[in-house]
Amino acid sequence: MILNPSNQTQLIGHDDLLLTLKNLFDNNKLPNKILFSGQKGIGKCTLSYHLSNYILSKKEDFSYDLQKFEINKNNKSYILVNNNSHPNFYLINLKDDKKNIEVSQIRDMISFTNKSSFDNEHKIILIDNLEYLNSSSANALLKVIEEPNNKILFFLIHDNQKKMYNTLKSRCIQFKVYLEKKIINKILSSLIDNKFYNELNNDFKHYYSTPGEYVSLYNYISNLKINIKDISIEEFIKNIINDYSFKKSTYIKNNLIKFIELFFFKKINDQKSNKDIYSQYSFFLNKISDVKKYNLDIESFLIEFNSKLING
Repeated sequence: MILNPSNQTQLIGHDDLLLTLKNLFDNNKLPNKILFSGQKGIGKCTLSYHLSNYILSKKEDFSYDLQKFEINKNNKSYILVNNNSHPNFYLINLKDDKKNIEVSQIRDMISFTNKSSFDNEHKIILIDNLEYLNSSSANALLKVIEEPNNKILFFLIHDNQKKMYNTLKSRCIQFKVYLEKKIINKILSSLIDNKFYNELNNDFKHYYSTPGEYVSLYNYISNLKINIKDISIEEFIKNIINDYSFKKSTYIKNNLIKFIELFFFKKINDQKSNKDIYSQYSFFLNKISDVKKYNLDIESFLIEFNSKLING
């Protein structure tokens, strides 16, 4: 099964924050525009799904378990949310083939908010990857969140390493989400095969810092049945080039810069690396930035990168 925030029934590491939000909701004090901000993969979206399930399942069988901080897989709302068919829940995310969250997605959501809620209960709008809004979609969202409606809750998920529109940020109550290292290790043990983590090359372990990053890598490698044992970042990039993953995989497209950075991170920390590595680092990062900015040919870039740095 592909791991993603919507099917993570166990919440680890964010218990206190969930309880705070739960108590605010129970006392009718929960802000209706919440911005969850933190590193990519730290658990912001998983936390939002758990809060959503607590709210949506309160009057249902198999409601949210606050003792175990766990969603019951037999709960009706959990099943409907995962099937994208819950009448009071709406998800907006970056589509696989798009560079931005488009204004049409916001307009469809506005149409959803204008309809009566089921059983007159709260409607929840979850917007993941908020940093991918373009100016048109951000302005459209700004208009709808400025309209007061106590029965509509907006949960906005933002990677704090990327920019977002300050006009949106100023309209929301921000909760910063983080995890201690020991909790990250506990989450990893519960989510992915320990064998995978133990065999993972230190090139990745020394760079990755959130559970979500490891889970995304695990999903990608498991799907392609790549032998992860002792695979280095150099071999990983070679694999990306040889099987054209940079054209076929959304995960690779979205993380290619990270893998290039990881390659240089290793080289810079290698005492045997040459003095030109810093200039090469600057050159290739600027080049890949231009590739994305001007929609240039990524294949040519990777061939040059491979010949000069990996095979050179």
